[in-house]
Amino acid sequence: MLLAKGSGRNRPVIVIADIELGAHNGSVARRVVFVAYPGITALDLVGPHEVLGAAGEYQLVVAATEAGPVATTRGPVLIADRALASWRGPIDTLIVVGGEGAFAAAADPTLVRAVARLARRAGRIASVCTGSFVLAAAGLLDGKRATTHWNACDLMARRYRAVTVERDPIFVRDGNVWTSAGVTAGMDLALALVADDLGRDVALRVARQLVMYVQRPGGQSQFSVHLSAPVAERDPLRDVQAWIAEHPEVDHSVGRLATRAAMSPRHFARLFRAETGSTPAVYVERIRVETARRLLETTSRPVDAVADACGFGTVETMRRAFARRVGASPTEYRERFRPSEPV
Repeated sequence: MLLAKGSGRNRPVIVIADIELGAHNGSVARRVVFVAYPGITALDLVGPHEVLGAAGEYQLVVAATEAGPVATTRGPVLIADRALASWRGPIDTLIVVGGEGAFAAAADPTLVRAVARLARRAGRIASVCTGSFVLAAAGLLDGKRATTHWNACDLMARRYRAVTVERDPIFVRDGNVWTSAGVTAGMDLALALVADDLGRDVALRVARQLVMYVQRPGGQSQFSVHLSAPVAERDPLRDVQAWIAEHPEVDHSVGRLATRAAMSPRHFARLFRAETGSTPAVYVERIRVETARRLLETTSRPVDAVADACGFGTVETMRRAFARRVGASPTEYRERFRPSEPV
């Protein structure tokens, strides 16, 4: 249970008491232990905690090196009820949360040993954001694929060469080890854990309750094309980028885009690639695939109607684009990521 209390320095204190929710059908509640340390991001813990708490059927425990106050990076002080050393029983899922303090935590031998010990008791191991650095320091990511906050991926790749760092996904599952990208991606990870444990219908219920997008899959990019692609410096090129995003269904040949930017096709193509890092054709395809994914996830439109609405023209053209960028056909993508009932 998360209980907010006032503090003397205008920093709220959150007391995180153990939660054990009654499991259904006589089953035993799954034990989840969150590992906290000074300098965590509050949302890295509270977000996944809320998702699992809303699902029910979990015993949620927050533990730190010592029971008591845990300072967060910029938010409330958290009060952990348990010391890591006090846990003796089995664990269904061990989750190490992230934050700016993760780098110091990964260098703390006491904490790293405690995590390694608890991991041996856990059926599943996970991290949120930079919590992956603690897992890596404990050797738990050796030979594994993993992700972390986009801004820390290069550092992880340099520091832990036995780890295959995947920079793009929201979360990565490799066997019994799950790692998520930054901050709010931890809630997506927790929702995926719920689906894995309790089924997609329960995950959908939780998503509705918390007003989340249950469709956001682990293989989905941390950023949309609009956020990940550089914004052109020149006004005409920025306008073209916006036009493509707002009207994926229209003709976006180089000639037409160049006309819109009042440039020759050759000059336009050269400047567009220099300022965005991709050719106009590649950029348009990425926008169209992203738009198609959203429509496949959130609507019941036939696949051929989606292809038409996104400017692919034919289902086969869209299928080839999906094979290149998603690794699945549009139909397979919809079957995997669309809710089983309207959300």
